[in-house]
Amino acid sequence: MSQKTVQLMIGRLLTDEDLRLRFVEHPHETLADLREQGFELTNDEIDALARSDPKMWPSVARRIDPRLQRCSLRTPKEQVT
Repeated sequence: MSQKTVQLMIGRLLTDEDLRLRFVEHPHETLADLREQGFELTNDEIDALARSDPKMWPSVARRIDPRLQRCSLRTPKEQVT
């Protein structure tokens, strides 16, 4: 397992709104796509992240200073609910 990659994924999930929205709706698929893009995530890491409480991610993200956030540029209609 790569702790560095897991930490990177957690950071991205908390600071990238588009990624977070996709992840909350489709966690396994989102992480599998990231693995295909070259992020070294094991099946166990994907499963552990995907089993996390989906309400936690937006809740924690709201507590991070907006200057550290990458906000979504999609219209509300395009966003995953």
